[in-house]
Amino acid sequence: MKLSRFILVLAASLAGGPLFSSDPPTPDRAARIAEARRLASSIHLQTGSVSLKGGLATVTLPEGFRYIDPADAETVLEKIWGNPKQKETLGMIVPANFDPLHAASWAVVLTFIEDGYVKDDDASKINYDELLQKMKEGTKVASKAREKAGYPSVEFVGWAAPPRYDPAAHKLYWAQEIKFGAEPQNTLNYNIRILGRRGVLVLNTIAVMSQLKQVEEATPTLLSMVDFREGNRYADFRQGTDKVATYGIAALVAGGIAVKAGLLKGLWVGILALKKFIIIGALALARYFKRIWNWIRGNPPAEVAVLPAPPPDLPG
Repeated sequence: MKLSRFILVLAASLAGGPLFSSDPPTPDRAARIAEARRLASSIHLQTGSVSLKGGLATVTLPEGFRYIDPADAETVLEKIWGNPKQKETLGMIVPANFDPLHAASWAVVLTFIEDGYVKDDDASKINYDELLQKMKEGTKVASKAREKAGYPSVEFVGWAAPPRYDPAAHKLYWAQEIKFGAEPQNTLNYNIRILGRRGVLVLNTIAVMSQLKQVEEATPTLLSMVDFREGNRYADFRQGTDKVATYGIAALVAGGIAVKAGLLKGLWVGILALKKFIIIGALALARYFKRIWNWIRGNPPAEVAVLPAPPPDLPG
């Protein structure tokens, strides 16, 4: 699988107010806000049933949720939220009242990792408490290297929601709480993985910890509204013909996709606090979690990737 390397940013504030400060804007900043609002007003929120990737999967939207197609998702992610150009997503699922300029908004980004059939025979054997401790240990090693290089620390606080796997639906979901430096609000990394015949549908929720209850309440609905279509489902796998992934359920949780693809899809990070963006480079992040995964498997990393520093304050 070949995926683009990108930086993903989400702005959020403790107050849950607008994305931009209430300070009187400078002319340049006012123009930026006006352009962002113009772009936001052009976003088309779809209802009903939506086909993904030429019939790979279907999103059936209940009342209270909307779908944003890949082109409009690109507008949100790149032109409004300021991310560099990246390969096309499968779109986004958002609440019906979604406003990309409001910090209280949250969104679910859809992608597909065509890495083969992921065997789930290890699902019932995983000790998630042990895995959690290993991931924490690995994160501490990485954080020390970051701090020595002058960057804010990173801490894997723990499960915001422990991993759960539905063997009948072949759906896995969990949430992580992650703390960056002295930021007043921790980042919520909520993950849903739907296993299919040729790969994994990835649903990544962009949110912060204060929105955990909202996301948790929406998770059963999210799990039910997205699924593979016939021919692409987990049960449609053909032994001896179809490709089998080189990792299992445990690696999906611990970052196995980052190891395989060179890109961690499970952590879309960003918070707006003290008028600063924290930007995490996905490529560096992938190397960082690769070393954590090596640590978990008993191979302590010789070196740890250092993530980029935050950029200057927003204008005004």
